[in-house]
Amino acid sequence: MAVTTGTSLALASIGATLVFSGMQMYKPWLNSSQLHTLLGGYLGSLFFVLTLTAIGNLETCFFGKSFQLKLFPEVTLSLLLALFASATIHRVCGTTCLMLSLLALYYVNKYSQKVHVVAPTTTVQTSKKKKN
Repeated sequence: MAVTTGTSLALASIGATLVFSGMQMYKPWLNSSQLHTLLGGYLGSLFFVLTLTAIGNLETCFFGKSFQLKLFPEVTLSLLLALFASATIHRVCGTTCLMLSLLALYYVNKYSQKVHVVAPTTTVQTSKKKKN
């Protein structure tokens, strides 16, 4: 079910806040084993996607539907926030977050291209030559 841009902004912001606070609250548990550390990196990449969604929706509310996210500063800011949040847990969380965030960014871009890009239509014109 699709929601409006404002609702998506609110949901992504709340989700990002909950993921970040959950990562901080369960920091000792996420440090306890190797598998939990990898889970911390996954949560960091989820934080990246939610932050990127929130920033994109905020800019859409301010600048209109035709505005697009760019690599700098929107994607870079979201990635740095996610890496910082993951690195406060463990260094391996930060590395895992980087790899999974880049993978998520690839698939978000691929999906966006599939849904939002309109294929250009080509028209072929044939011309008739005049006979003298």
